[in-house]
Amino acid sequence: MNRRAACHALAQHGLIASAAGLAALGCSPSATRSSITTTSTNSAQNKALMANSTNSTRATDCTIISTWAHGMPANAAALPLLLRGASALDAVEAAARVVESECPDRSVGLGGMPDRDGIVTLDAAIMTDDNRAGSVVFVRGVAHPISLARMVMERTPHVMLAGDGAVQFARAQGVEILRDARSPQADAAWRAWLLEKKYEPQISVENHDTISILALDAQGHLAAASTTSGLAFKMHGRIADSPIIGAGIYVEPGVGGAVCTGLGEMVIRTLGAFVATDAMRRGATAQEACVEAIDRIVKKNGVDPKTYQVGMLTLKHDGTTGAYAVQTGFNYAIGRVHGDAISNTLHDANSLIPA
Repeated sequence: MNRRAACHALAQHGLIASAAGLAALGCSPSATRSSITTTSTNSAQNKALMANSTNSTRATDCTIISTWAHGMPANAAALPLLLRGASALDAVEAAARVVESECPDRSVGLGGMPDRDGIVTLDAAIMTDDNRAGSVVFVRGVAHPISLARMVMERTPHVMLAGDGAVQFARAQGVEILRDARSPQADAAWRAWLLEKKYEPQISVENHDTISILALDAQGHLAAASTTSGLAFKMHGRIADSPIIGAGIYVEPGVGGAVCTGLGEMVIRTLGAFVATDAMRRGATAQEACVEAIDRIVKKNGVDPKTYQVGMLTLKHDGTTGAYAVQTGFNYAIGRVHGDAISNTLHDANSLIPA
């Protein structure tokens, strides 16, 4: 599916409620990246969801924050759930599944870019603030690895399952395993790459690499999720930060949580999400925690920060948020529920290296 078709599908299914939201995903030549707001409380989709809910709770002061512009449709899927009183865990899973199904930049899901052998492998992780976590790595043929990660968390005594073992578990849980197949766009890009076989992993605004999500529900509980197909043309078997608890995602009760995106090797070496969350535990604001963690990533890795990108989001238990990146170009979506009102806005993050 090309970008135009993907955007049409997202709009058709009510996952982007305004022209501005479509513009944020590059569906319009007049796209902008600031002050994009959708208020969807009165939409037919939300009314139907609320009418069908058996939970009469009306949530207040819920927050969801997601990486990149594809966080807009992700948030749009989760916000009606939060409005009805759903858990943060349900919200982050629903948000991630949207992008796993339709990711315009081909960095998430089975439509994502393959490794250098032409094989699409997926990673995902999910975590709640009661210290439960689930993760799957190097998975093939699973349409929604985020849901499989949740199954690992809820149905096994383990935290992480990998490769064939994860697929075997998926089959046992009744998950359909699809045959390996590159999307037409991914196949064309891979074949073009084969002409030079130049492996230069660079993360920028044009190669978003993952969706990572944090949510705070009406009961004050937090959850985090991340799902990715990883770097385009990576070495077969490469795993980065997204599915690693403490690196790509982390949450702590009464404190908050953090998620990362970008060149995962830089994040793994520093346990970026844990560093940011621990900073909040020690009293830092959400924004201060992001800055502290990004500074540590840059200093500890000792690599020229102009050669890579890492973006970070934080969410405190009081609903305040933070965002920071190594370089410019990192944007993110914030969705909020206050009373019966829903908002969903796209923002640009500040960065260590100025434009």
